[in-house]
Amino acid sequence: MDKITEVQSQALEAIAAAQDLNALQQARITYLGKKGLIQSLMSEMKALPKEEKPAFGQKVNICKQEVTAAFEKRTEELSRLAVSAKLEKEKIDITLEGDRLTIGTTHPLMMIREQIEDLFLGMGYTVAEGPEVEEDHYNFELANIPKDHPARDMQDTFYIDPNTLLRTHTTAMQMRELEKAEGRTPIKLICPGKVYRRDDDDATHSHQFMQCEGLVVGEHITLADLKGTLEYMANRMFGNGRKIRFRPSYFPFTEPSVEVDVSCPFCNGKGCSVCKGSGWIEILGAGMVHPHVLEMNGFDSEKCSGFAFGVGIERVAMLKYGIDDIRNFYINDARFLKMFDRFD
Repeated sequence: MDKITEVQSQALEAIAAAQDLNALQQARITYLGKKGLIQSLMSEMKALPKEEKPAFGQKVNICKQEVTAAFEKRTEELSRLAVSAKLEKEKIDITLEGDRLTIGTTHPLMMIREQIEDLFLGMGYTVAEGPEVEEDHYNFELANIPKDHPARDMQDTFYIDPNTLLRTHTTAMQMRELEKAEGRTPIKLICPGKVYRRDDDDATHSHQFMQCEGLVVGEHITLADLKGTLEYMANRMFGNGRKIRFRPSYFPFTEPSVEVDVSCPFCNGKGCSVCKGSGWIEILGAGMVHPHVLEMNGFDSEKCSGFAFGVGIERVAMLKYGIDDIRNFYINDARFLKMFDRFD
């Protein structure tokens, strides 16, 4: 009986002295395990007289119950302390100032592109997309610019091979859409995207720039429809009260062709440094779709007509935001781009 009392006392002391769950687990194995000291006491019953065995077994069971209860109580205490220590270690001082994250802004060219897309989507147009690495067939041939045509000299081209190039205008996308239509009308679409030309970069020229071209094909489409569309666009992009004027020009895929000027939004047409005193600013080229272009793409030019226009997105952005160097759009200067967060 004295040995039971001694083992129980040692077990309770070991449990109380455990400072973490690992030490407590080791004490449990030592005293409560299958080969532990309390279980080994039961094996000594064989040497006892028969009349003493019940009292001895009862005493061992009481010892085991008290040690188990002490173990469970200490386990709960140490678990609570472990959680508290972990929370203390991982505690975040929310009174400290957080990291200031730099938030980007929409690029000014994307702002203009999205404005143009929203404008024409509201007029029932669709937005067409196409590859930047294009075939000569779509970039030139179907646009009424055959090989050795003088108009090819107007566009210095990046050729990959004799029949593959970086597209020089988004007209190539229009040609793909006309071919896809297989002579069915009406067609109303815009084609925004990057284009490439062999050009020396300076304040007003870039070897890569963005265009947005529009195309409408159907019955009874006239130059008046083109003018109304472009006048509406000018008022939406540069403010109400804008007027436009047509000047004769030449493009191989339109006939007649025109250059389009808008009344200066900075001086309201009175003359200033921006419009060089003329009161007008050139913004895009346009015209009626050449009958040959319609016929090459499967349309009956006797029944169908259409108009097309192309505007440089950098040109619009430079005029609208007063930017004097096209290279600013491509140098990724965060100070320049940050200027446009107020326009979002």
